[in-house]
Amino acid sequence: MNKIMSFNNILRTTPLSLSSSNTKPIISHLLHSPPTSLFRLLPSKTVTPAVSFHQQQRRRLRGGVVAMASHAPGSVQKSEEEWRAILSPEQFRILRQKGTEYPGTGEYDKFFGEGVYNCAGCGTPLYKSTTKFNSGCGWPAFFEGLPGAINRTPDPDGRRIEITCAACGGHLGHIFKGEGFPTPTDERHCVNSISLKFVPANS
Repeated sequence: MNKIMSFNNILRTTPLSLSSSNTKPIISHLLHSPPTSLFRLLPSKTVTPAVSFHQQQRRRLRGGVVAMASHAPGSVQKSEEEWRAILSPEQFRILRQKGTEYPGTGEYDKFFGEGVYNCAGCGTPLYKSTTKFNSGCGWPAFFEGLPGAINRTPDPDGRRIEITCAACGGHLGHIFKGEGFPTPTDERHCVNSISLKFVPANS
């Protein structure tokens, strides 16, 4: 009975045309053959699209994984509670809540040691000491960051451009252009000292 029902289902889903003169031999063959033989009657085009569909799905899945992976290297995702646990209250206020330290009070304002300045939140290298200059503004100033290390986002009022760590999103400060400083880029990255962690060149 199950074989007959299976055959009836096939007849409803296949374009085969079976006349009364040739139906009986076929039914007899199907009833005494293994189930896999049923598919010999199906045109190849009814099977091929199904295989092609799964192949396309696998390709789409692989593409999606690659696309997601392209954003993964260097990204640091933490909850607010996790950031509070690893940052000091002042670091959290500035890095995560976009605060600003008072001018002239930062550890690196007038510091010019040789090395690299990392993000104080996640440790990602942001600036080389060779790009730091004395702007007299009261905050550490750099004329450029390391490639791909810093994101730029216009403030809602459009008056300034915020700079953040590309890896963790920590607030660094703001960038100003066209101020006339004798630097290669004529840009000033005005950065909070507390957003940075200096690593000496000989360490």
